[in-house]
Amino acid sequence: MVTGGADPTERAVVRPAEPPPIGRPPEVAKQAYWSLETDQLVGQLETSTSGLLSVDAAARLAKFGRNALAPRSNRSALAVFARQFRSPLVLILVFAAAVSVFVGEGHEAAIIGAIVLASCILSFTQEYGASRAMEALQQRISRKATVLRDSFERSVDVENIVPGDVVCLSAGNLIPVDGVVLESRDFNVSESVLTGETFPVVKSAGRSAPEAGIAQRTNAVFTGTSVRSGTAKVLAVATGARTEFASIAEALQRRIPETEFARGIRLFGYLMTEIMLVIVIMVFFANVMLARPLIESLLFSLALAVGLTPELLPAIISVTLARGARTMAAGGVIVRRLDAIENLGSMDLLCTDKTGTLTEGVIHLDGTVDAEGAASKDVLLWARLNATLQTGLKNPLDEAIAGAPPGEEDLSRFSKIDEIPYDFVRKRLSVAVQDSAREQILITKGAVQNIVEACGFVQGPHGSTALGAAERQAIDEKFRGWSAQGYRVLGLATRRFQNKAGFSRDDETGMEFAGFLLFLDPPKEGVRKTLSALADRGIGVKVISGDNRYVAAHLAEAVGLRSDRIMTGEDLSKLTKNGLLASVRHTDLFVEIDPNQKERIVEALRRNGHVVGYLGDGINDAPALHEADIGISVDTAVDVAREAADIILLKRDLDVLVRGVDDGRKTFANTMKYISITTSANFGNMISMAAASLYLPFLPLLAKQILLNNFLSDIPSLAIAGDRVDADQLRRPRHWDIHFIRRFMVSFGLVSSAFDFATFAFLLLVAHAAEAEFQTAWFVESVLTQLAILFIVRTHVRPWNSRPSRLLAGLALCVGVIAVALPYAPFASWFGFVPLPGLVLAGLLAITALYVLVSEVTKSWLFAHGSRGKRRRKAIGPHLDRATTRPGRTAG
Repeated sequence: MVTGGADPTERAVVRPAEPPPIGRPPEVAKQAYWSLETDQLVGQLETSTSGLLSVDAAARLAKFGRNALAPRSNRSALAVFARQFRSPLVLILVFAAAVSVFVGEGHEAAIIGAIVLASCILSFTQEYGASRAMEALQQRISRKATVLRDSFERSVDVENIVPGDVVCLSAGNLIPVDGVVLESRDFNVSESVLTGETFPVVKSAGRSAPEAGIAQRTNAVFTGTSVRSGTAKVLAVATGARTEFASIAEALQRRIPETEFARGIRLFGYLMTEIMLVIVIMVFFANVMLARPLIESLLFSLALAVGLTPELLPAIISVTLARGARTMAAGGVIVRRLDAIENLGSMDLLCTDKTGTLTEGVIHLDGTVDAEGAASKDVLLWARLNATLQTGLKNPLDEAIAGAPPGEEDLSRFSKIDEIPYDFVRKRLSVAVQDSAREQILITKGAVQNIVEACGFVQGPHGSTALGAAERQAIDEKFRGWSAQGYRVLGLATRRFQNKAGFSRDDETGMEFAGFLLFLDPPKEGVRKTLSALADRGIGVKVISGDNRYVAAHLAEAVGLRSDRIMTGEDLSKLTKNGLLASVRHTDLFVEIDPNQKERIVEALRRNGHVVGYLGDGINDAPALHEADIGISVDTAVDVAREAADIILLKRDLDVLVRGVDDGRKTFANTMKYISITTSANFGNMISMAAASLYLPFLPLLAKQILLNNFLSDIPSLAIAGDRVDADQLRRPRHWDIHFIRRFMVSFGLVSSAFDFATFAFLLLVAHAAEAEFQTAWFVESVLTQLAILFIVRTHVRPWNSRPSRLLAGLALCVGVIAVALPYAPFASWFGFVPLPGLVLAGLLAITALYVLVSEVTKSWLFAHGSRGKRRRKAIGPHLDRATTRPGRTAG
């Protein structure tokens, strides 16, 4: 059975004869292996139907490689470092520096080259560290599979399966190999990923025609498909890149939609690139027309382009996301796809089942009663036999039955003779046993309604009687009564046979209704507080459950959710697409839902404008997990659910998810801080320099000074990933708003440029600065304003009310000291700096202080104006209304 990552389990099987040396699996895989007899195929693979020895498997792994579609990503440090030089701007700048060497400007070229190299090293250290951290996190959720090794069933990494292995499969597994079925029981496989066929197909041992296509190979299974029901043992023939899935993997691979944040970043990059190209080209040709040196004009224009470009944005995003992923992992949330972090922070609606999230998830068998409602030892006996002897999909109800306190029942009197596995159509599971008197008994348990449908009789106090309308109504009334008290109720029925050779679903008729199984899964302690915490963060909760309406309503009332807005699966099936779109707004509990209806619900909620998270761990949750904006599963989920999810919870607990939402919003907020800094003082300074270069008799800054300015101002930005985030930025879903960013850029750009020109006027008209003094003073003022604006735009409140992280504050302070001290350093002349008079330095500090004050006023106005605009847009679009007495928020 393919599992999520449990410790290896071992179960003895018949020891095979020692298999011969390694065979020819790749050659066998190229043949029509599905047309061969089992013995012939086993011989060609040089294995046995009882599996391989560990030593043989290790040798095959070394020879044939890992069971993966592509080799493990092992990005070397050198490759990551080389990628930092792929930027066209960096390459052009290096080229221009090389040209300056040939024209006698070697000193200038060396300084520019050193600054470019330092910037690339800075970016490399961040990106490489982030990539290594993510690789380590991915290893924590590697998929496992159960194979036969050394006469035991062992749990191994899927990547370690080799041709010749015997793989044990059951419901919920993703099939990890191409192979043939050795033995099976009601084995149904979904092959839609390969064939497009919606309905599962039955697989069994045998042979298929050599020319049979994938859909016609009824004895073969394929990598990437999933088990819907039943069990099987499969002989692995092809693994990794030799599978059918690998041959068409690029065409089959699910295209992950671009997230709102990723799309915003891309559009922002386009915007900055367009502005950069226009300004740089205009400045270059204008300076050439002003008869300034060609190389100097080229270097200045390119340095201006570097200053305008948010070149650290990819590294900042990578570091911020990786840090967020590590923080979330420490809190029990593993991120499978980094883009999902922003989606998690944007989530405003969570759809979940109740078991394990709203309830304790530890189900107790609270009662076994007969059809009259009296305690029954026979019902407990039948239930325990059914639960302990079934070999299909494990579930909490069977575990609760098996773990119930032992009674007087003697299970040793019975032996199992057959099994009819559970499926989601019948909603029942049957086990056939034989007692010591050789009487055969078929024991069936499942949903009460589905059990009653299979019955023609009912066990009463005076023996078996026909199951008529009155008896059905009595059963239904008992079922409703217990459900309304919060019990999960299953029905149990039996049928007796004599000397029957085999059992099938057709035998689940004319059964005798024996009684009820009452399970109790109480509300989780503190769940009301957790739901309130989600509501405080702007996240509503909707329950999607296969349980009946009475149990769901009872639980909703217990945990503080609305219990009066219910939709059943039967009601949903009657609705059109548009009808469901309107109805989901006013529904909080979706109950008695069939598995294929979950995806419809999620799709309708998304069409209503919600960012939907879906928490699921079952076989049929995969479509809904794919459809949701953020798919969430748990570490113990079946393979198909884990692989469909974007986020894996190591513990099925909404508290863990609340922390994950906070971490996602912190990640979003810190990423936006860098964008805000880039679009404020940095952008304004470069625009001012471009304009000033056209009117001053000299360049306002030399190319090497611009690059040094850009390098120094980027250093504090590297600490943004770990910066503190204000509590108010965690209270609501965060969304990318390109319109607000454009207003932000224009507003702060104008303020920055206004103070730049004021600085120019002070230096030229008051201080009468010469060229070198002007450039030095402007360099110092430019760095100081970029550092100051960092503390202004990093928070929505007053900067003195929001303490930055120590690293951010420390780096900013150090860079500020360096910028002021540089003109007085012994090597200042390397960069063209000269010492500044005290009057000039005091004037620069005064201008910077006034700039900080005006920027703070601008920020307050901009955020207040932006909030009003958001409220207006929200009022005319899809919205959420909070129930005044409920902790959850519901669509309205």
